[in-house]
Amino acid sequence: MIDKGSYSFSTCWNIKRHTSGAAMIEEIGGLGFRRVELNYNVTADMLAEIEPMIEAGRIGISSVHNVFPYVEDRDYDTDSVMLGFDDAEKRQKAVQLLLRTMEYAHRYGAEAVVVHPGEVPFESNIDAQLKLLYREQGKDSPAYRSLWEAMLERRERLSPVYAGRIRDSLEQVSEVAARKGWNVMIGIETRSRCYQIPTLQEAKLICEGLRGGPVRLWYDIGHAMMMERMGLYSNGEELRELLPYLYGVHIHETLDLSDHWCPYVHSGREDAFDPYLEAIGRAAVRVYELKDKCTAEDIERSHTAIAAKLEQRFRRISDGTESTDRG
Repeated sequence: MIDKGSYSFSTCWNIKRHTSGAAMIEEIGGLGFRRVELNYNVTADMLAEIEPMIEAGRIGISSVHNVFPYVEDRDYDTDSVMLGFDDAEKRQKAVQLLLRTMEYAHRYGAEAVVVHPGEVPFESNIDAQLKLLYREQGKDSPAYRSLWEAMLERRERLSPVYAGRIRDSLEQVSEVAARKGWNVMIGIETRSRCYQIPTLQEAKLICEGLRGGPVRLWYDIGHAMMMERMGLYSNGEELRELLPYLYGVHIHETLDLSDHWCPYVHSGREDAFDPYLEAIGRAAVRVYELKDKCTAEDIERSHTAIAAKLEQRFRRISDGTESTDRG
């Protein structure tokens, strides 16, 4: 396996196969990665084995994924109202959990904390219902369009309330981090369900409202592909507006509405992932976030393709045949 340089790799790929934190990290190292992102399923017991590896310099930590380490509480799992809770006590607990994650990130020398900031709550999982209709009847079917419009009406009506609370919570976190001298960015991640915050425009408003602080966009490419297919936003022009706020990326590809596949390899298309290369090239932190079905060979082929395409793009920019001006 070739050395992957500054690229990082998320423990989401193999955490279900391991109870030993050391064995999990060693397997990732065997892929050629010298840096990892510790995801939210890393337990305190796993961490007890990983910390000596960090201290010895055997592995570097690019990023830590909130909530970290693992918390067995559904109110604060990956799909939660989180920093936008109506209940002030729940919201304050979410703030404290994020600060705890940031403290770990600071201790490990990580550059960023990845955050699922929140959502517009619905009584049922309307995203799952929409995805089922998308697969069975299609995006243009009357059933899909009707349910989509109902979802969008509630989402657009309530988003300013929840996004505003998220912004206020992030401001509180930013102020504490500044006082403590933590040089850690907060990356608000594009999400995989249509009612979750942020869209690209919501991310722009949150980042602009916290200008001067450590809050940036964490662009999850596979999630963004999925949301565009469902009709929530358009990645092209909207992402260009967010490039000044971009800090990190999760690299993976979506097939239909199934995410965390290896770019170029599982789609079988040589150009399918090309529109997202600019974001990868611009990101300060680049993390592969792949599912366990991706083999070591798949990962190697995917990285080789991405690295080659980015090198070609760099040469075109150097030659003056491609512009870097995206507005």
